[in-house]
Amino acid sequence: MDADGNVQFPYVNRPLHVVGKTEGQVQRELYQELSKVFVKPQVTVRVASFRASQVYIDGEVRTPGSQIFNDIPMTLTEAIGRAGGFAPTADQSRVTLIRDGVTYHINMNSMTAKGHTPSDIMLKPGDVLRIDSREDNGVYVMGEVTKPTTVIPMRNGKLTLADAISQAGSFNAETSDLKQLYVIRNGQTDQPEVYHLDARSPVSMLLANGFELQPKDVVYVDNNGLVRFSRVLNLLLPAINAGLTGAVLTK
Repeated sequence: MDADGNVQFPYVNRPLHVVGKTEGQVQRELYQELSKVFVKPQVTVRVASFRASQVYIDGEVRTPGSQIFNDIPMTLTEAIGRAGGFAPTADQSRVTLIRDGVTYHINMNSMTAKGHTPSDIMLKPGDVLRIDSREDNGVYVMGEVTKPTTVIPMRNGKLTLADAISQAGSFNAETSDLKQLYVIRNGQTDQPEVYHLDARSPVSMLLANGFELQPKDVVYVDNNGLVRFSRVLNLLLPAINAGLTGAVLTK
């Protein structure tokens, strides 16, 4: 077989293209061509050997590296299985396929939810797969919460606003202003998106259950008026005390 997947056969006047065909398909095609010369030719086709190709799998799988396969196609799920499967830290919603210099983003959980299977994706020689880590796609919860922290998405890549607040220990009952809950998205760009929610309303918290966060989002809970006044006062007191001390020394 040549580099284009064609084979030459005696008494057949044209090359037979066999790549991607089964043994039975090639056998029938060869029989039709030989029947032009012979009466009821006996034809048997077997694969003597396969060409070895490889794909490379990187990121959050148990055994990253090259996976060798032959002319029998390899699916996306098979490749991940050969690499030992997803690591516990894998974000299954952020699988990247690089093919011929073009990058494709694959959300395996979303595909399954829509009734599609990742096994329908066939890999080609030279493909590169990368599986992101959930830790690289965290959300920052800041401000007046019990435990300001970086919240890691679930294995399916999903994380709602309500989940993030819960993992941060919920609101600080003494210092938080529930009217001032913000989600800041694309904060490192010239045009960030800011979402404002009044968390006092039960309806708002229902919305928070359905509000899906994206990697690198910032959830910020502002402080209440009393806390702001206290902090301003703490800033002013040193200056006031210094002024009083200066006045006493002058006298």
